[in-house]
Amino acid sequence: MSEQRTALVTGANRGIGLEVCRQLAARGLRVILTARDRARADAAAASLRDAGEVIAAPLDVSDPRSVSTLAIDLSDRRLHVDVLVNNAAVLVGESTGVLETTIDDLRATFQTNLFGVILVSQAFVPGMIARRYGRVVNVSSQAGQLLSMGTYAPAYSMSKASLNAFTRQLAAATQGRNVLVNSADPGWVRTAMGGPSAPRSVEQGADTPVWLATLSAKGPTGGFFSDRKPIDW
Repeated sequence: MSEQRTALVTGANRGIGLEVCRQLAARGLRVILTARDRARADAAAASLRDAGEVIAAPLDVSDPRSVSTLAIDLSDRRLHVDVLVNNAAVLVGESTGVLETTIDDLRATFQTNLFGVILVSQAFVPGMIARRYGRVVNVSSQAGQLLSMGTYAPAYSMSKASLNAFTRQLAAATQGRNVLVNSADPGWVRTAMGGPSAPRSVEQGADTPVWLATLSAKGPTGGFFSDRKPIDW
């Protein structure tokens, strides 16, 4: 019997993150569902009771102490993170122009959307390298695609472009270690962030992140994917 892999999903109490947890648990992975609020994490994990093994844990990716506390707790429980889905994100000042976007809004956005991803990756990717197995999925957005970027949500768009740059850096740093690192564009999805008018369901939005989270050893690394196909940066 093959070893059961453990996946950690950030920002997972609702929306795409919750659906990623559902799909990974259904595939037999042990899933650590995290949210900033413990009660919300517990409630979300309870809602997935029938999907498989889902463990709730509090995690605020913007707080270094929260990240280190979770890392220590998982280590104490001998839970090794094999798959990391960096899904937690904020959308601030969506309709504000780049010249009017405040530095505070930029800082708050980058703190979660970029620095939080780096913090969590620094906590768990070294263990993947040591064990020579890891899958890292950074949930990005077409808003962060330089090729098509316009005026939409400057703080969010720039943070996602920077997240894509981190994907490239981390993929290069882990090359040859059986640690595959990719960015996923889930599309415009009907979530609290995407709104009710979005054309895609959470199931559709979660499909590419889940695919990247479960790649075989011959899978791609350092890429940006939408609907399981590579797209331009």
